[in-house]
Amino acid sequence: MTQTPLDLAPSDVAAQLRSRGVGDVDDSTLTRALYSSDASLYRVVPQVVVRPRHPDELSAILDVSQETGAPVTMRGAGTSIAGNAVGTGIVVDTLKHLNNVVSIDREARTAVVQPGVVHADLQRAAAPYGLRFGPDPSTHTRCTIGGMIGNNACGSRALGYGRTVDNVVDLDVAWAPGATDVAARLGTLVDQHLAHVRTTFGQFGRQVSGYSLEHLLPENGRNVDRFLVGSEGTLAVVTGATVRLVEDESGRQLVVLGYPSMIEAADAVPALIAATDGRMIACEGLDARIVDLVRAKGNAVPELPRGAGWLFVEVTDPDLVPRVVAEGGALAHRVVQDGPEAAALWRIREDGAGLAALSLSRPAYSGWEDAAVPPARLGAWLRDFDELLREYDLDGVPYGHFGDGCVHVRIDFPFSEGSAVFRDFLTACALKLREHGGSLSGEHGDGRARSELLSIMYDEESIGLFGAVKAICDPRNLLNPGNIVDPAPLDADLRPTRPRHAINAGLKLVHDDGVFGNAVHRCTGVGKCVAPKTNGVMCPSYLATRDEKDSTRGRSRVLQEALDGSLVGGLADPAVGEALDLCLACKGCASDCPTGVDMATYKAEALHQKHDVLGERRPRSHYLLGRLPKWAALAAPMAPVANRMMKLGPVARLAKATVGIDQRRSIPAFAPKTLRRSVGVPDVVPDVWIWADSFSDHFFPGNGHAAIRWLESVGVTARVIADDACCGLTWITTGQLDQARSIMERTVRTLTPYVESGVPVVGLEPSCLATLRSDAAELTGANLDVLTFAELVERLDVPLPDLNGVEVVAQPHCHQASILGWAADKRILERAGATVTQVAGCCGLAGNFGMEKGHYEVSVAVAETHLLPAVRANPDAVVLADGMSCRVQLDDLSGTPTMHLAELFASRVIAG
Repeated sequence: MTQTPLDLAPSDVAAQLRSRGVGDVDDSTLTRALYSSDASLYRVVPQVVVRPRHPDELSAILDVSQETGAPVTMRGAGTSIAGNAVGTGIVVDTLKHLNNVVSIDREARTAVVQPGVVHADLQRAAAPYGLRFGPDPSTHTRCTIGGMIGNNACGSRALGYGRTVDNVVDLDVAWAPGATDVAARLGTLVDQHLAHVRTTFGQFGRQVSGYSLEHLLPENGRNVDRFLVGSEGTLAVVTGATVRLVEDESGRQLVVLGYPSMIEAADAVPALIAATDGRMIACEGLDARIVDLVRAKGNAVPELPRGAGWLFVEVTDPDLVPRVVAEGGALAHRVVQDGPEAAALWRIREDGAGLAALSLSRPAYSGWEDAAVPPARLGAWLRDFDELLREYDLDGVPYGHFGDGCVHVRIDFPFSEGSAVFRDFLTACALKLREHGGSLSGEHGDGRARSELLSIMYDEESIGLFGAVKAICDPRNLLNPGNIVDPAPLDADLRPTRPRHAINAGLKLVHDDGVFGNAVHRCTGVGKCVAPKTNGVMCPSYLATRDEKDSTRGRSRVLQEALDGSLVGGLADPAVGEALDLCLACKGCASDCPTGVDMATYKAEALHQKHDVLGERRPRSHYLLGRLPKWAALAAPMAPVANRMMKLGPVARLAKATVGIDQRRSIPAFAPKTLRRSVGVPDVVPDVWIWADSFSDHFFPGNGHAAIRWLESVGVTARVIADDACCGLTWITTGQLDQARSIMERTVRTLTPYVESGVPVVGLEPSCLATLRSDAAELTGANLDVLTFAELVERLDVPLPDLNGVEVVAQPHCHQASILGWAADKRILERAGATVTQVAGCCGLAGNFGMEKGHYEVSVAVAETHLLPAVRANPDAVVLADGMSCRVQLDDLSGTPTMHLAELFASRVIAG
């Protein structure tokens, strides 16, 4: 099992660290749970997590490690697939504070960076100089340069720009306690084994496993810095780096080649390398099953040539395109000239790890993740690998860096039956890989997943050299022990084999066999949610706080611990409440997370379990804000009086304090007359039914009136459904699932006859409509075909208003962006002539979240990530915000007037 530090409590180690001036030290149950896993299959609970604010603190951490015996594990963005970013002692997170690009030298084409710099941030800093950092892993939006150095990361364009090691100029490192005269001793060691090192190491580009001793050869300049690249934090701690930048070449062209299978695609690689004289920038393999999953999620996929597997070949020299086509031997090909289309295809490839985990009939896992062979052996290796899969009754979806001979795959190991198949299969693969002259790892490192297998890949002399190197650089075995040298068993500390507490879920969890444990284990840890910048919705609170606990991944990890761990004491544990507190239930992860994590649903289930099953008392806001439609209906007859009362300061303050609303918030005014009352009982069978959700009915009836007015102007009769039909959204978000189910069942019964009549039914409040499309299935199994206003307009195919010259800033409600989609809205606006700026992210109010005490600052910070800057940058634009939350947030924070899409259309009728 894993090695353990000296017999000290986490609080003792934390105290030692603080006494040495290390400020950001955390030994809480919550944080230890957050950092117990990376993107691998392994769970190792640390004693303490440190987020150093200054490079000097890294030396202090090593001193404390020496004194306490607590080992040190460096962690970048926690995206390690091999398990080399988890440890029993002190886990060091450089992402939080040591994340600066110190300088860029345009003439020398170098950058000086701290280890926690995110790859994409370095690219943004280098772009104004026409430069870029060459390697670009699929996790480039969140992986750190320090993490890339640790694993010798490569990525899609390493074929053209080299691996991380090829782009490291200089490293600043802190050596482990007891290490002396390191460079000279390493040189002497290699000199004693010159012939062996020359014939064993550096035999092909993706030979990443073990220690890269070839860099210590005299003919290679005895480059200790490059030798440390790929050592997985087991030999030294990187405190800073100078890296090489390359010219960001324009005019890249993408050639997509289609093949009957991925094996035939692999067979074509050697000919492509020869035809292009090795000048391809990228040559990536992608399996049809991954693409099919993207389509199944409702996302658009650009046209692909015929085939079940594809090669994405990128070149900068246009003369190479015909050579690629001629020598590729493909069934069909397509040259993608359109920038957005090419970007969409590359996004599918980047999400490959998460998508592959869901592409089979049962969950697929990492473990045998990135083996590499010389490219000439790729087809033969894949055939043998496919045979091994069949022999062990397993399946996997291969993809990856085919031009480099590196194959990624997720495999459906039957962990419910234990770890025997996992161990036996990995061992068999290692033995077969050795026959092809391959490397256990091509870019992710060996970690806990493959270090035990190094004795199969390398001979006894090589393994002895690894041990000697470790003894020179880390004589007290304090740096990431259990990796590479004296490895932990590959099946120790496996997270998927841990038993899970069975609970009777309140939701159907239709995508996870009704099992809450299965649902929260959808998270594989690839960390798309911790990207510091995003054009999607996920994860708004993380963007505001940059704290792991506020990411989708962090929350998933805590829920996993609550359901199957010994660290977090069930769903009522305070750690769960703290992790979920700042979840806006925006559902951004439901669409943006490659593995389909839906934290809004999990939060609702967790709250239901805590309060309704375990019996913990609910906060007052759940009964008041969480049942808002009920109170709105009761207040409707005296809405004008209630609105006047809320304008009185003392009354408003008392009301906010009673309900749990932050005093800095306004209380939305009730409509003087509800939508249903103002239009009365329908007098005809219309062409369109309008569903009066609670928010459109009681707060923004103007949306409904505008929709009726505009539809009638184009000859379409619209009427409002007179029946009360609440979706139960506020009950769901506060976890009051029993009441929510009752409300939803009644609404389904009410709306079903209208939907089945063949007359289109349209919903105007995106959050309520999204609830019908997603939560209705989780609560009742129902699926109601109710349209957005834009979807209705496209279906009716009626003339659009003239919006030429109209500048629009549109904030799609987060539920619409995530569940319903906003593509139809954008299409009709642009067809009508409007200039559209679509705002990413969430507005930050998100129903009751931003109203509640304790959430105001985060709510404002979320609004400042995308929405408020976009509004300020376009002061003359019409601001479209269909969602009530978005409209209230903009009114509260900036006094910005907003319109629903139906109101914008209707305003053209009035103006005309």
